[in-house]
Amino acid sequence: MRACASPAPLSTAGLLAAAPHRPLFLAGALAVLTSMAWWTLELASLRLRWPAWPQPPVPPGWAHAVLIQYGMLPMFVFGFLLTTFPRWLDRPPVPPRRYLAVAGTVFCGYLLSHLGLLGMPWLLRAGVATMLAGYLAGVSALAGVLRAAARRNPHAWSCLAALGLGALGPAAFLGFLFGAPAGCARLAVKLGTFGLLVPVYFTVAHRMVPFFSGNVVAGYVVRRPAWSLPLAWPLLLAHLGLDLAHRPAWLWAVDAPLALLFGGHALAWQPWKAMRPGLLAVLHLAFAWLPVAFALYAMQSLYLALGHAPVLGLAPLHALTIGYFGSMLVAMVTRVTQGHSGRPLQMGAIPWLCFALLQGVVLLRVWSELARDTYLWLVAAACGWLVAFLPWVLRSAWICLTPRADGRPG
Repeated sequence: MRACASPAPLSTAGLLAAAPHRPLFLAGALAVLTSMAWWTLELASLRLRWPAWPQPPVPPGWAHAVLIQYGMLPMFVFGFLLTTFPRWLDRPPVPPRRYLAVAGTVFCGYLLSHLGLLGMPWLLRAGVATMLAGYLAGVSALAGVLRAAARRNPHAWSCLAALGLGALGPAAFLGFLFGAPAGCARLAVKLGTFGLLVPVYFTVAHRMVPFFSGNVVAGYVVRRPAWSLPLAWPLLLAHLGLDLAHRPAWLWAVDAPLALLFGGHALAWQPWKAMRPGLLAVLHLAFAWLPVAFALYAMQSLYLALGHAPVLGLAPLHALTIGYFGSMLVAMVTRVTQGHSGRPLQMGAIPWLCFALLQGVVLLRVWSELARDTYLWLVAAACGWLVAFLPWVLRSAWICLTPRADGRPG
């Protein structure tokens, strides 16, 4: 009998089309460096007064927030959800043409937008419009999976609701680029944080952190309270409304309950039982930043309510964005990448280095709000991000562009 021939190795294009996380995680990983490279140069130009550095046609802080929240991070979100949604809902996998369109369009729009930040407003408009089109394609693909499912679950509904609400953000920012009031840009910035990313991140953590823990830890009690998502949503929308209405002194009324809600989950998920293996520990350590961030928000708001000037500046925001979003990004993407590439479910030296350095970046960014030379420390934190992520990005890109270690498809 003739031996069965081994399958021919896939081309790079074939590998990228093999699973949703491959093209989207690759694009997201490259975007991690792109975002912070531009932001580092922008901060350095302000600190060192570089006259030749082209300034963006919009306030740089708004551009930084919008492109990260609707470009960089959604590529990872779509990579994860387009992989897991069919599994959550007992549906067949999403066709490659759908997720390749999402990856290509969002990433191209993201790159065009960054080129537009170099003093070319027309290119920035084209980039945000392209990015929005890819974002909507991702929402449409997920909505199709949910619509076809016989049984639907609250995690799928919550993620899709956040992504649908989040679509208003890049649309509002695009309107601002075409002359709409500056309030549209501010809406985009705030909505991306509290209407899109916190709900999506918390929903995914609510489902996956106890699930991963229960699969590994003997005697682990999986706690996934059904009431917490319905409670978190109105509190987050109330924070968003108060923030947009310029009522920071009242934010404590919703941020304190949010800190208690998230802190209660952090404890209910028994992190002291889940410190091994490292790939599980980092999920719990990353989640711990969420209640810390909202506790800082509540403290800042109470200080304002008592008639004092703000003292923490943007420290609560960056405890949330760098501490929680950044750390959970490393933790969750490393977990998915290891599992879906046929590699051992271990953290590894490079992901550990990235995760550890990122904790230092959070502290640097928080310190910059209190230091005298704020821009010096901002540049240091941005450089720290690049140093932390560069090896992790290179490793992630290599895994996305090579076959599974176990020889299986996907």
